[in-house]
Amino acid sequence: MSLIPAFEIGVWNAWIFMIWLLIQNFGVMLVSKDLYQKAGEPPGMKPSRKYKILSFISTPLWLLATAYSIFLPFKLGTIWFLIGIIIFLLGLIINVVASINFVRTPMNEPVSRGAYRYSRHPIYTALVLIFLGVSIASASWVFLLLTVLMAVLVSFSVADEESYCLEKYGESYREYMNKTPRWIGLPK
Repeated sequence: MSLIPAFEIGVWNAWIFMIWLLIQNFGVMLVSKDLYQKAGEPPGMKPSRKYKILSFISTPLWLLATAYSIFLPFKLGTIWFLIGIIIFLLGLIINVVASINFVRTPMNEPVSRGAYRYSRHPIYTALVLIFLGVSIASASWVFLLLTVLMAVLVSFSVADEESYCLEKYGESYREYMNKTPRWIGLPK
């Protein structure tokens, strides 16, 4: 990692990894209104002030990281790139599996199958792994800093999301919370 990061537009830049997040996030909105609403708020529930502030910060941060990735060249042919692509692929696999689990679960049930058996937030875990993979594959301390900021914001916002799920699904979500750890690999 260099002190002054490379900043050049190119075909073999980090946007190749980041495009998958754009496809997933916006693809759900385009494919199915029901799926988009499934992730929405229950009627009458207002997001907390903390959740609004975290969303206000994390969305531009995610967009900034995506825009920066267009100008962030990979360190092709280095150990950084190899390690980064392995971490990215792990995150991508978790993301795809968790998204399929989300889609296949009926709207009136909490998602608790597949990747959700091992973590209540596998998509957030995958997001952090994808960002970390990009950071390492490009050997960019700036992108690593964005990754750390994103991970901190995610860790603060999950409590509100879990409150939302308790409101939406009730006792079935509470049972799920009692048997499933918040993060993959960390004990309950």
